[in-house]
This record gives sequence, structure tokens and C-alpha cells, in this order.
Amino acid sequence: MDYQANYQRWLASAKLSEEERKTLLGMTETEKQDAFFKDAEFGTGGMRGILGPGTNRLNRWTVGRVTIAFGLFLLKTYPNAREMGVVISHDNRFFSREFTLQSAEILNKMGIKAYIFDALRPTPELSFAVRYCGACGGIMITASHNPREYNGYKVYDHTGCQLVPDAIAPMLEILASLPNELDVEVPAYEKKAETVMLGKDVDDEYVKLVEGCQLKPELDKKGFKIIYTPQHGASYESAIRVFSEVGYEIIPVKEQCVHDPNFGATLSPNPEVEKAWVLALDYAKRYNANLVVMTDPDGDRCGLAYLSSKGTYERLTGNQSAALLIDYLFSNMIEMGKMPKDPVMYDTIVSSSLGREIAHHYGVKSESFLTGFKFIGGRIYHYEKLGHGPTFVFGYEESYGCLIQPFARDKDGVQAILLYSEMALDYYRRGIYLDQAMDNMYQRFGYYNAFMKDAYFAGMEGASKMKALMEGMHASPLKEVLGIKVEAVEDYLNQVITHSDGRVEKIKELPVSDVLKFIFEDKSSICIRPSGTEPKMKFYVEVVGKDADDANKKGEALYAEFAKIIGLE
Repeated sequence: MDYQANYQRWLASAKLSEEERKTLLGMTETEKQDAFFKDAEFGTGGMRGILGPGTNRLNRWTVGRVTIAFGLFLLKTYPNAREMGVVISHDNRFFSREFTLQSAEILNKMGIKAYIFDALRPTPELSFAVRYCGACGGIMITASHNPREYNGYKVYDHTGCQLVPDAIAPMLEILASLPNELDVEVPAYEKKAETVMLGKDVDDEYVKLVEGCQLKPELDKKGFKIIYTPQHGASYESAIRVFSEVGYEIIPVKEQCVHDPNFGATLSPNPEVEKAWVLALDYAKRYNANLVVMTDPDGDRCGLAYLSSKGTYERLTGNQSAALLIDYLFSNMIEMGKMPKDPVMYDTIVSSSLGREIAHHYGVKSESFLTGFKFIGGRIYHYEKLGHGPTFVFGYEESYGCLIQPFARDKDGVQAILLYSEMALDYYRRGIYLDQAMDNMYQRFGYYNAFMKDAYFAGMEGASKMKALMEGMHASPLKEVLGIKVEAVEDYLNQVITHSDGRVEKIKELPVSDVLKFIFEDKSSICIRPSGTEPKMKFYVEVVGKDADDANKKGEALYAEFAKIIGLE
């Protein structure tokens, strides 16, 4: 795509506002290149990008074009799409409400009813509301945990699940066939549809179902203090309501409970980043809290920190917290007679092996999918539609995303922090700190160290470098790192697993994706994939050590050598 031609096309358009034109004229050459070298794309978490004018940006023009494509896709897919309608929600970001109202207006012009909330609502409630309303689709305006200059656009089907690649392919074909974002026109229907404001009943039912996820609601909560922050985001109202109604002593980080698009009281809205925790941990120390829980801006991810046996506050990674919760849930479900027949847990190919080890210990099958919770939601629906098969008992991604009960078909941060709180409280009542519970778990299943590193490749030049790096690794896979031989290479782009003895087997039931996973002879692994939402490459490393210190040293050494080999020093 010729970025200069696109830039000039925009600059010459009479449709742009004076403010948009002023922004264009103030761009540096690098900014022009990044804003116009491609169209904003749909990745693992929908379409996400920096706000502002440009084809590779989120703005009223790119949002309008994709909404038209989504509307045409729904009309083609569902015979009664106009009557079923589309539910739309949003987070706290700049232009989120404007994009919501714009999308509703476009769908209405196409004759499709729209449902919206009176204000922001979290992603999992959007997923639930699609099912609750019997809608044919959903739109969530959010950039999740990205910095404040970003926004995004996610689409859902009638099951409340984000569209998987096969399902979204027809929509992307429609999108590609449309005129450019400035010239496309809304295909008006003979009768304009209405926008319906959703009522309190949706919130009430969602909260009721979240509260129903508890295994032990009768636990004594007195004296157990929890700090909670929504990171300025959409889960504040529902999370506070849930915790208050079930009886927890919850202390909100008040500065971060304001729906501020500037994220003015946090250093980062991403629970995976250490600096996101600064203020919440200050609160924890001030109130001598037992637990700190966090949801990200759109409320699908969560994180937790806890008061350790040493008197310090420690954070758990997504893999660690999920493993601990899996152990807690499954052991208690069996003890309480609540484990269904033929249970199954879903995770991703980049999630730690520890979760699967624990699940299998309790007789729970596991299935792993590509990154993106839509694959987990889609699998739940697959067996639901089939009418038989394993029963879903838990689903998670390593990036702080969990689903306990499938009334939502996306990861649910409020469900997750409620169950993490119950788990921590249960251990607390038994005189066990979470670091002690973690060590007990490691002693039984092995000392796993799983972590993620990333490298940014911004702009047109960065995209080319990232592409070349992936192509090189696909063409010439590594044979060893630190003298540890590669036992198998899982190539999800070419859909094959190549073993060190020359055996080749096909990867079945997973879609094509630009992902490589190296599995070493000592059972360590490194998985590489370009991000589906940001200009960066992600590296997922896992090792098993003799103890925690050994596992940490092995993991850092393995990644350092790997990064050196591929030129990321």
C-alpha cells in the first residue's frame, strides 16, 4: 500500500473536519508512514490501533467502514438479523461512546436493531447480553489493556463469542470488497431500525450469575481485606456490587475508579505490567490487606497480588494464578461432588503445561487452542450444539484471562477475581498463605517457570523486519539452544510437527497461524508469535527446574541465548 498516496487522498478529501486536516498537516514523515502504510487489521483480539486520522488508525471512518461490513455479514448470515439485532458496548477510552453511537446509527440505517447500554459495560457482560437478548451479534469498542492512545473494535456472533477465523472470513471478504473508508456509503434499508436502551435487568442477571460461580459462599469473610482496582475501566460498578452483595470487605482504589480515558491515576492499565500495581499495592500496605485484585479497562482480564508468609506483597503471573485456581477448583469440586462426568478444561498452546498437569491429575481432560479466547468460546458452543461431549469446567489464557461459568463466552475478569478471592480466603482460614500454597503445588507437580518476553517492531520497517524474522525461523528452525537439543518443532503456519528423528505429523483441528513452538529434549519450550493486536513479537518460555531458583535461572538463560541467536540482543 502506497502510504503517500493514501495520505494525499485523505488530505484532499472534503469530508474531513478541520481538526482532522490539522492533524494530518502536523504529521512527521514517520507518522504519515505508520498511519497510512496499511489498513487497520483484525487480529486475535479484533481490530485495534492508535486513535487518529489514517487507514491504519481507529477513527470514525475506519470504524464506519467495518461496521457496514459487519452489518452486511450479519444480513447474509442470519435470515432475521434485522429483528434479532446487535448489542454494542464500550469501555472508558477516548471516542468509545462516540463509536458506539455511530455503529448503532449505521446498523439502524441498514434496518438492523441495535441494543446499547446507558454507559460503559465490561466485555464479558457484552458477551452475556448478546445471549440474553437473543441478538445475532455484538460489538465491543475497546482496546483492552493497551495504552490510552489506542482504541479497538471486537465483533461477536449470536453465541456471544468473538468470531473465529473461519467464521469471520466472509466478513473480511465483504470488508475488502467495499470502497475505501472515505468513499463507502451506508446501504440504507427501506425502513430505519431503532436503538433500544438496555435496562437494569441485564445487569441484575449478569451479577446474579457471577455470584453463582462461588463454590463456598458460606466462608467467613470477616477480617479478610481485599483491595480492588478497575484501572479506570468498565468493571467497577459490577465488581463492587458483586463483592458487596456476597459479603467481602472490599476497599476500592478510589483514584482508579474514575472512568478516565487518560488513565490519569495509573502508570499502566495492563495487569501484566509491574507499574500497573504501584497505587494498588500502596493501598494494600496502608490497609494491611490480604489480597489485591485488578481488572483491566474492559474487564475481561484480571490480576492478583497477595500478602505472603514473609510479610511482603507478591504478584502472581497469569500462569501461576490459573494453576493455583485449577488446583483449588478441581480438588474442591471432587470433594463436594460437583465435578461433572467427562469434564474438560480449555487453554492455549502458549499457556503453561502446569495447568494441564494439574487438570489430568484430577481426571479432567484438556484441549489447547491458538491464542485468542474466541477459540475457547467456540469450542464450548461446538459441544453445546453437538448435544454430547465433555462438560466445560474451566478455561484460561496465560495473559490473566479466565472463565469459570460459560454464561459469557469471553474471559471474565469479575468471575475470576471473585473465585481468586474465595481461594485466597479459604487458604487464609486454614492458616496458609498463597506463596505456601504455591510451593505445596510445585512440590506435587514440579517447579515450572513460564514467562513471556516481547520485542516491538513499530511502523512499516518494523513490520517488514518481523515478517522476515518469522519467515527465517519457519524456513530454518533452530536445532538447539544452550546445547539443549530441539526434540520437536510445532509449525502452525505449515500445520506440521517435525520431530528430531525425522517424523512429521499433521496438526489437526487448529487453524493456520504464524506461530512456531520449539520443544526441547528436557521438556523446556519456546513459542513465538507476532501479536495480533500490537506491532510486536511475543516469546513464551517455559522450563522445569529442581526448585524455584533453578527454574528461574534456567528460564532466563534459555531466553537470553535464544534472543542472541535470532538477533534480538
